[in-house]
Amino acid sequence: MYKIEKRDYGFKLTFSGIIQKDEMLQWLEDSREALANIQNEFYVFVDMRGLHTLPPDSQVYMKEGQQLYLNKGMQRSVVITDSDLNRLQFIRIAKQTGIFPGERYIDAAVYNNWEEIGLNWILKGIEPEETKQKVS
Repeated sequence: MYKIEKRDYGFKLTFSGIIQKDEMLQWLEDSREALANIQNEFYVFVDMRGLHTLPPDSQVYMKEGQQLYLNKGMQRSVVITDSDLNRLQFIRIAKQTGIFPGERYIDAAVYNNWEEIGLNWILKGIEPEETKQKVS
């Protein structure tokens, strides 16, 4: 399952469950449509809590989508995850697509203020290490 939501800062993307190739291709097409009239810089907040790792054929479209967002003006992004495996998979993909320097990763299972941390990064450029509060 995926969702693309337009926000004041840019976009909130939500991914969860198992996303097969056809659904990832539809996400890419929906992203192209959502980004069609974007003229200015923007930021992306990605909520991947509950996402299973992407199959290799789905990763192809994720990479293409990441490059699309970058080429259309994405300045910074944050990825919220609850899986070390997903975090590592998306770090690898981000390095391949060129978005890695502007992307940060927050583990929602460890930090109870993950949304605040993410928004501080994308909107203000505050590094996540400066605002993390561990779950007790």
